[in-house]
Amino acid sequence: MEYSAAYRLGDEIRRSEEYMTYHSLKEQVMGDETLAALIREYRRMQVSIQMNMMTGRQTDPEETQRFSTLSSLLFAKPEVSQFLMAEMRLQQALADIMKIVTEATGLEVQLPGQ
Repeated sequence: MEYSAAYRLGDEIRRSEEYMTYHSLKEQVMGDETLAALIREYRRMQVSIQMNMMTGRQTDPEETQRFSTLSSLLFAKPEVSQFLMAEMRLQQALADIMKIVTEATGLEVQLPGQ
């Protein structure tokens, strides 16, 4: 299999507005060590809660409350809110690309809980 098209796609993604916006905001936000640590904790908690939902386990209400509080704190900062939204837009674009590729191959990719 020839991979040149995949490398071109990678280059195209790096030139996309979604990527450039995300990368610029990431450098700004993650340069602040306190914000970076809070964002890492936010992501850890988000994955934990999502995994619980996908596996049918109950999330500890205290953890849910901590996640809600941390989310409110982070999204109250405009630069963090913009960064997290840019990250979500880039993730959505990559998910769309993955869907196109899997449909083209006829491959069925199923995530837990689907």
